[in-house]
Amino acid sequence: MSRTLPLSAMEMSAALQSGAVTSRRMVDESIARAGSEAARAALAVLTAERAVADAVLSDSRRTKGAPLSPLDGVPITWKDVFDVEGEVTRAGSQSRTSAPPAAVDSWVVRQAQSCGLVTVGKTHLSEFAFSGLGINQYFGTPRNPNSGTEALVPGGSSSGAAAAVAAGVAPLAVGTDTSGSVRIPAAFCGLVGFKASSTRYGPADFLPLSRTLDSIGIIARATKDVRALDALLASGPHHLTSRPPALRAVIPEGEWIDDCSPEVYGLFTEAVRELERCGMSIETRPLASMRMAQDLMDRHGTIVGAEAYLMHESDLESGAIESATRRRLARSAAARDTVSVVYRQMGPLRAQFSRELAGAVLVCPTVRHLPPAVAALADNPSLYDATNAKTLRNTMLLSYLGTCGISLPLASESGTASTGLLLSMPEYSDESLLELAEWAEEALNVRSPPHLSAGRRR
Repeated sequence: MSRTLPLSAMEMSAALQSGAVTSRRMVDESIARAGSEAARAALAVLTAERAVADAVLSDSRRTKGAPLSPLDGVPITWKDVFDVEGEVTRAGSQSRTSAPPAAVDSWVVRQAQSCGLVTVGKTHLSEFAFSGLGINQYFGTPRNPNSGTEALVPGGSSSGAAAAVAAGVAPLAVGTDTSGSVRIPAAFCGLVGFKASSTRYGPADFLPLSRTLDSIGIIARATKDVRALDALLASGPHHLTSRPPALRAVIPEGEWIDDCSPEVYGLFTEAVRELERCGMSIETRPLASMRMAQDLMDRHGTIVGAEAYLMHESDLESGAIESATRRRLARSAAARDTVSVVYRQMGPLRAQFSRELAGAVLVCPTVRHLPPAVAALADNPSLYDATNAKTLRNTMLLSYLGTCGISLPLASESGTASTGLLLSMPEYSDESLLELAEWAEEALNVRSPPHLSAGRRR
């Protein structure tokens, strides 16, 4: 092989198993790519020494015919809310630069290492994981791979995770998703982004944004990669049913579709037609649970806002946080007193949502618009805040309704921007969702690896 990156994780696995390449060589290329312009501001820290040592151990195991898993030797990155031993966990904030280094790895990092995956670094994010745009004033904004002369927002908050995969630093990135923070950057960067059910990957021993709604997620080039890593990280049987998923989908009537930009609406409807042509039964109808949940949050505030304020209230007194973060936290203060009804209705609305879907998958755009230019938002606080709210609106609602979800890439006709097709199912339907997503990916002829801008071949 003349080059090993950028490949999908399963392509890397096959190359390792065949002996065509070593983990050490893959890691050397990962380290080199981490310093490239494509990976600018993607990594908060490069764990080169650890990565090389782990790669050498992986190669030794393969030589002995004893790999720990199919992904033994494959590079991986972690959003900088997870602890990696010896590194400071900064959560994208200057206010945490003097925090003590982590004494041990987070559970999910340890689980991955026990399966032989090689940690090459930690990735940047929106400050405190509290934005869907991925802009970071202090540490730099990771590069959207579709950017030309004008930099596009990468999506957040797991912005560096998506940028690292797109740049070929690693084929797998683990982030967190509270209101869309894995699904959105995957959509904006032309990748696959999976938000798992909230308890799927062990204890939540990472820096939280909202303990009620935080989930762990995976960004990769293909659904097969997500399924392979999910099988290693899942800490127990969480599925609701072992039956294969039905090829039935529901498109929700209302703002989730109607408020989309013409470009996104066109890409979405084209994808829906292709899924129908390949055998999926799709109906468009109102879902009362979605309308009621959105109305609750619009009137009373969000759980994420209320819990983020309680988590970071003391940071408002500090001069070390970004102005955009300060604005969002300050606006969320009132939610502490009004959000109780949103908590109370969460369980009943989740149950109603599941009944309304009746075993079907919900299909909608991941984000209602294409990624905007960073420069257009930088000096316009009101536009920044409005764009952030709109970016999060579909995924935030579905997080509140307890869904697991996966965003599949859809590219614009020009190939200069991408969005996502979001498939969502009730909590603990992860296996069914991933199986269905792999079918949909093939039906749409999505091609993520090795191209940076994923889309449909014609």
